[in-house]
Amino acid sequence: MKGPYKPVLIGNQREVSHELVKTQETEEDVVLNLSLRPAQLTDFIGQRELAQNLTIAITAAKERKEPLEHILFDGPPGLGKTSLAHIISHEMEGKITATSGPAIERAGDLIGILTNLEKGDILFIDEIHRLSKVVEEFLYPAMENFQIDFVIDKGPYAKTIKFNLKPFTLIGATTRQGMLSAPLRSRFGLFYHLDFYMVNDLAKIIAHSARILGVEVSEEGSRAIAGRSRGTPRIANRLLRRVRDYAQVHKIKVIDAGCAGKALDILGIDPMGLDDVDRKVIRTIIENYSGGPVGIESLAATLNEEVDTLVDAIEPYLLKSGFLKRTSRGREAMDIAFTHLGLPKKQKELF
Repeated sequence: MKGPYKPVLIGNQREVSHELVKTQETEEDVVLNLSLRPAQLTDFIGQRELAQNLTIAITAAKERKEPLEHILFDGPPGLGKTSLAHIISHEMEGKITATSGPAIERAGDLIGILTNLEKGDILFIDEIHRLSKVVEEFLYPAMENFQIDFVIDKGPYAKTIKFNLKPFTLIGATTRQGMLSAPLRSRFGLFYHLDFYMVNDLAKIIAHSARILGVEVSEEGSRAIAGRSRGTPRIANRLLRRVRDYAQVHKIKVIDAGCAGKALDILGIDPMGLDDVDRKVIRTIIENYSGGPVGIESLAATLNEEVDTLVDAIEPYLLKSGFLKRTSRGREAMDIAFTHLGLPKKQKELF
């Protein structure tokens, strides 16, 4: 990581050993490489408008020598929200502290995190919509005025102490922006929505990841994997690793479209990127509910799945690809779903 020396927190003390910082930075670079995440915004593939706007915001903040405004990333899982948070930390030359909404159970947990932040540091909260109401309200003055108020003692001896924080940037990531309260949403200065990736961008990501993994993949092989990756880089990298395993076992030196296709067929990933769970969802709607509409709770009960799993992980791609339609009465299978599974479309009775 480039930039000036940043002290590392150890308990309640600040360690000033440059060797220790050097070790920490080396380990962070290793983690970035292992996770196949880009380290700089120029290496980030896809989401072009987002990257351009973020570049302008970062450049302007650095010229003013100010921390970035608070940022909210919204979009389905696996599209790069966490990667962008680490990239921003790298570009702004600050330390990043990462946590998640469910992990912060009490306001006291948040106090410890906030008071340890230095000027220009990044606080990244994944799944920020799952913060408890108490913690969320405690966060408002920290975001707005860089201050926190906490109460000591109880009853008639209770006192409120105001603690000044060093200016920091909060980066929130959510898969369900609609669940964010209006007061919390209004305190973010920058809003970015991440959408599913195009096949060409995913093919570039796969080619880049293949070089890191030391795997040789042809252009056709990259596109074959990209076409089944549901528009999601995280899935693309996961499928690349599985295809790499297949090629290694079968002594295939270069992964081409044929090799990728065979490996992914074995995994149950069809040419449209649907896996067994996706097909089960579509088949259940068609066979059990005559193609729908069916309420999400009823569908989840039939599939023995959690509603959140269907809404966050499965449904977005099926809606985006046109397999399902969301109506006021529930989810409904579209014509492409019947055709893809080779099922006849049932005629609805007229009354």
